[in-house]
Amino acid sequence: MTDLIERTERGVKRSREGLFGRIADLFSHLRIEDSTWDELEELLITADVGVETTDKLLSEVRKRVKNEKLAESSQVSDALKAEMKRLLSVAPDATITNPADSMKIILVVGVNGTGKTTSIAKLANEYKNRGQKVLLGAADTFRAAAADQLKMWGERVGVDVIAHQPGADPGAVVFDTLEAARSRRADVVIIDTAGRLQTKHNLMDELKKIKKVAAKYQADMDVLLVIDATTGQNGLSQASSFTEATDVTGIFLTKLDGTAKGGIVFAICDALRIPIKYIGTGEKIDDIAPFDAGLFVDAIFSKAV
Repeated sequence: MTDLIERTERGVKRSREGLFGRIADLFSHLRIEDSTWDELEELLITADVGVETTDKLLSEVRKRVKNEKLAESSQVSDALKAEMKRLLSVAPDATITNPADSMKIILVVGVNGTGKTTSIAKLANEYKNRGQKVLLGAADTFRAAAADQLKMWGERVGVDVIAHQPGADPGAVVFDTLEAARSRRADVVIIDTAGRLQTKHNLMDELKKIKKVAAKYQADMDVLLVIDATTGQNGLSQASSFTEATDVTGIFLTKLDGTAKGGIVFAICDALRIPIKYIGTGEKIDDIAPFDAGLFVDAIFSKAV
């Protein structure tokens, strides 16, 4: 648990020292003034929590202040953190596990530039370190050198990669990957897909076909959407579109360490009810942390009074 706390705190360092640090400073006074609520609202929106989510969050905090007769700033601060944790409660315990009697398939989707391939490598490394046999599938056949990039990461991590020639049918790659995984008794299969803009409906249809191929196997399947935390509210739009196309089961939020606006976490969980499963905490292969709502909120306010 100590390691998870450290990784989470490392991932939210800029957010903690930036906008959420300023939120913590609002509660340094003994009493909450009317102006405090206005400043709090502005900071939350600026931190990419979003207008609707901010309104909902502050409405619940105000109710608690009234009903529980909270007067001191520390009490209001605690109420805010409690409501934030509740808002993120769609996120389950994301400890990396898989049933002993079945193969786990992770279909990784997302637009180009989000850090998708690197995230796959981090996941593969994490599972491998837990004694799982991992196999990667290079179903991004549209982008030049995508398979080579995945193979490079596979060599670094020490896991095999199934790949076809550029331009091959992604569904065929998925089929061959899962057949190989079955014969090799792999525990976890992670499949890379082409980075698709959410506006290209024909490519989203292709994603649906890939998922249909994977769904034919008796396996525990996740569709993991990779979102770049630095894209802010645009990430919410991506999540909505991909969820409609592929029934996303979880989010891998990358580059969280590179933004002071970590509030997008709250917007995603509130608007889409999709759990954040992992966060990227840096550029190294082990810079990944299973998402824990309580640890996340505590970390971004770790300097709070």
